[in-house]
Amino acid sequence: MTKPDNDTIRVLIPLKVRKKNGRPKILPPADYQPSEDQTQDPHILRAIGRAWGWQRRMEAGEFATIQELAEPVGLAERHVSRQLRLAYLAPEVLKRLTCGREASAVSLYDLCFLAGVTWGEQFERVFD
Repeated sequence: MTKPDNDTIRVLIPLKVRKKNGRPKILPPADYQPSEDQTQDPHILRAIGRAWGWQRRMEAGEFATIQELAEPVGLAERHVSRQLRLAYLAPEVLKRLTCGREASAVSLYDLCFLAGVTWGEQFERVFD
């Protein structure tokens, strides 16, 4: 059996790469319309992921205190402390924010302070 001369498949995606703040950023085509099911703020998704990563690192014993964690990640201790609370949101709230991609009725800053209230109250405040 002989192999064809050109067995490479080439896929072209019309994207532009621009530098923003010295870092490359991929820009979608000008006529791109985001889908309706992705209404969640990417900052909230990133903050939740970061909080879970930080929580795992602390549980693994990599860091004993928030101050020890804040130094290597290059953020203020107060900021890390506030965002770490996102890892303790109600499971249903986390599920709908991350998997359901539902828009939150509160800002990321306010979301950080909801970990201290009951799970039922969290759900009402975030989605009502």
